[in-house]
Amino acid sequence: MNPAVIGVFVPIILFLVIGLVMVSSAYFNYRVRQTLVDKGLDPQSIREFLEHKRDPYMLMKIGIIAIAFGIGLGLGLILQDHTDKDYWIPFALFTFTGIGFVIANIVTRKLESKSNM
Repeated sequence: MNPAVIGVFVPIILFLVIGLVMVSSAYFNYRVRQTLVDKGLDPQSIREFLEHKRDPYMLMKIGIIAIAFGIGLGLGLILQDHTDKDYWIPFALFTFTGIGFVIANIVTRKLESKSNM
């Protein structure tokens, strides 16, 4: 396929997908609220139910995972250059990102247990 044609369709599809996600989100939020009203909840109960509880450690989790992803990418690129094998980058990315998720979970649990004491 011609690269110019692909270049034209990428932004069009991007905006269509973003619009579809926004409309779907608004529709499903409306359906949730409508279901809560149909069940007979008062406005204060609905507000409490829909109130989002924020995770105080979310940015730290994202940071740990991003650092692990970067280490995996860098190590994968280095290994691919030295061995001329194509499988090192995805292997290192998945491995180190998984390790990052595990470390983020362990650190968060330790911090939550300290804050609950």
